[in-house]
Amino acid sequence: MTRRIVTTDIGGTHARFALATITGGRVTDLSEPVTLKTAEHASFQTAWEEFGRRTGQPLPHELAIAFAGPVGGELLKLTNNPWVIRPALIGEKLGVERYTIVNDFGAVGHAVAALDGSAYTHLCGPDVELPNPGVVSIVGPGTGLGVAVLAREGTAYRVIETEGGHIDFAPLDSLEDGILKELRRSFRRVSVERLISGRGLVNIYEALGAIENRPLAIRDEKQLWAAAMAGTDSLAAAALDRLCLTLGAVAGDLALAQGSSAVVIAGGLGLRLASHLPRSGFRDRFIAKGRFERRMDDMPVKLITHPQPGLFGAAAAFASQHG
Repeated sequence: MTRRIVTTDIGGTHARFALATITGGRVTDLSEPVTLKTAEHASFQTAWEEFGRRTGQPLPHELAIAFAGPVGGELLKLTNNPWVIRPALIGEKLGVERYTIVNDFGAVGHAVAALDGSAYTHLCGPDVELPNPGVVSIVGPGTGLGVAVLAREGTAYRVIETEGGHIDFAPLDSLEDGILKELRRSFRRVSVERLISGRGLVNIYEALGAIENRPLAIRDEKQLWAAAMAGTDSLAAAALDRLCLTLGAVAGDLALAQGSSAVVIAGGLGLRLASHLPRSGFRDRFIAKGRFERRMDDMPVKLITHPQPGLFGAAAAFASQHG
């Protein structure tokens, strides 16, 4: 059986829409996405109508939503988005008969469950397929730090969404002791999210500047990233090295805590670092787990490169729920 559904990925700034084809319970095609600015639309319904106008055809009566926020309860609200979605009214407002709503990073977990090996690039460990059966830790540095667990058993799987991005930052050397001390001046509690997502590079850069008592040459975040990636500013490059080291340490800790046998790095920041991570200290910190070093070195670590894992994953979640 083949069916067409609308799949959406709703964030604070943008809402992405696409048409997905599901055949035999699997997502087999995803159309070119349409990206709309949430600030330019009064509601999800008006954005849905705009997507319909752009497709130039009647929209399917089935819908998958990846939502950047908690998905339980009678109201879905975003922190930086005035839209309010009432799941109970989706059928009435949009004319859909069936729908699935998942957290945006939960959608990435469904994408990892459904995508084949061509959607990844290898970072470290054995260059083998993700285990099945087995447990996969999914770590997504982006605006925040998403963390999920994928447990697979043949064709069956379960995605467990977590708040692992809010665990405490644990320094592993004297320089990181200093970074933590500096960050505590700004944050009552320093989570790993403060270093490896969002403004993490800025936070580390400013902390290193304070440690060296050195004036900061770069104030703009985009310029800082450009200088760090190109290596044209030594302090920016050092901050990027620390970000990659910390990401490796955190990914390894989460894999141990979750009993995983593989790790997938996702998120916009992970994709930005695709060429840099293999040349950084990511692997060294990932495997530096004492008695478990050999186990960690035998664990495949991959980076997801699919351009729209949220849209694909929302559709995959719909296929899993509705067949």
